[in-house]
Amino acid sequence: MKEAKWKESLSNLFEDLRILEECRVETPENFDHFCEFIAEPSFESLSKELRKYGIKSKFHKKKTKSITLMVRFPKSKIDNFHYIIALPKNSVELKLKLRVRGRRDKKSPLKEKEEPFMEFVSPSEVLKLSKEELIMDVIRHYREFNYNALRKPE
Repeated sequence: MKEAKWKESLSNLFEDLRILEECRVETPENFDHFCEFIAEPSFESLSKELRKYGIKSKFHKKKTKSITLMVRFPKSKIDNFHYIIALPKNSVELKLKLRVRGRRDKKSPLKEKEEPFMEFVSPSEVLKLSKEELIMDVIRHYREFNYNALRKPE
């Protein structure tokens, strides 16, 4: 009886490892889908709207690693704010990280903070996010960054 238990345990171990490896392969593909169908359209819409306020922005993607929205100071070529969604290395689920970088003024160095990406959204729901939900999160972080930059002395 005990022998059958360890054999079952060993079998379960190899099945779990197989599933983890499968997830490790699928997760970067899912991140690419997230970028293509949610993040890029969101960043495009937001960039278009920012231009109405004299603010240029651009975004770029590092294949299966991260996607970044960079916002410049108004009427400037200097980056003011970066919103970076990153897939941690060897991830087995879409538990993404958010890095926010910014500078107080055009001469300040970029400062960065990292936090979980949209904490209230489970990894299984990331691909179900709407464009509007992502845009609202970017705006929330952009607002928070700018308010803090204006209120806090260096």
